[in-house]
Amino acid sequence: MLAFALDFRRYRHAMLKFWKKKPSEEAPPPDGSDETPVEVAAETLATPTIEVAPAPPAEPATAQAKRSWRERLSGSGLAKNLGSLFSRNPVLDDALLDELESVLITADVGVAASSELVDDLRKRVARREFADASALLAALRLDLVGRLKPVEKPLDVGGRKPFVLLMVGVNGVGKTTTIGKLARRYTNLRRSVLLAAGDTFRAAAVEQLKTWGDRNAVPVIAQGSGADSASVIFDALQTARSRGTDVLIADTAGRLHTQSGLMDELSKIRRVLAKLDSEAPHEVLLVIDGTTGQNAISQTRQFREAIGVTGLVVTKLDGTAKGGIVFALAREFGLPIRYVGLGESADDLRVFDAAAFVDGLLPAKLGDA
Repeated sequence: MLAFALDFRRYRHAMLKFWKKKPSEEAPPPDGSDETPVEVAAETLATPTIEVAPAPPAEPATAQAKRSWRERLSGSGLAKNLGSLFSRNPVLDDALLDELESVLITADVGVAASSELVDDLRKRVARREFADASALLAALRLDLVGRLKPVEKPLDVGGRKPFVLLMVGVNGVGKTTTIGKLARRYTNLRRSVLLAAGDTFRAAAVEQLKTWGDRNAVPVIAQGSGADSASVIFDALQTARSRGTDVLIADTAGRLHTQSGLMDELSKIRRVLAKLDSEAPHEVLLVIDGTTGQNAISQTRQFREAIGVTGLVVTKLDGTAKGGIVFALAREFGLPIRYVGLGESADDLRVFDAAAFVDGLLPAKLGDA
């Protein structure tokens, strides 16, 4: 019996050892290859690595973003006057509403828009909807955000390759600087970028664009001063297509919107680009100086008629700009505000955020000047 027990233990041990074999110890598959079934499955599941440009990252966390926008916009006329108004007039009365209307009008919000907004607040005050001035301030915020939400449409440069972005605007608005900042933004998003020096009207424009290209390690297609702008941009599109470039950003001459000859040149650029891509340019960004006030309205109207503006960039909002022109543009045209300039660094070109913009203009609470 002892011998039988020992033999049974040896048999059980042998069977356990057999079932615990590693995959590498198993017999080769019936097709005669040396690969084990486990290894074959692993190779079958493997996929080639494909580099895909990631989706644009979200703006900073809400609290941090609001602080940053408020810091940048605190110097604007609208922010200063609104802060002073609610600091001096914490009582909810007609005097507060009268002064609020004056502040909005003088900050370039526009007479019509300012009157509409304040008249609505007057009716709500008469209905005793607000317990105090703090409640009025909260209502003002909701109204202002609501007016800007429809134009809060971030630019998507995906879906077409190359995506042709045509930059237009008058001299001095920060157009070339904006191009440099956009090049930095898109390269940070792992998109290949090519710049076209289409501003052949201004002597230093080509060199300025090349400088931005060097800073961002982005190639620039350029010809000599006085060259045909449409020809330069046409060559750039050909190059972008041959290289498989993701985004082509084309500069144009900074021109006065009252100069019909130069405005006709923009129409020529569109016609020439259509020979290679019937849908190009895919975006026409008009750069507006936030300090120009109501003149921005006439600029937008003229450029939209000449080239078909599809989006706006409002720059220099961190300085002496009154800030209200953003509301006037939104009401008058309804064009998407793609970006706003809040400072000199590349990171200060922000994707437009209606809530963050309004929060940057309004006092956080009563008594904040």
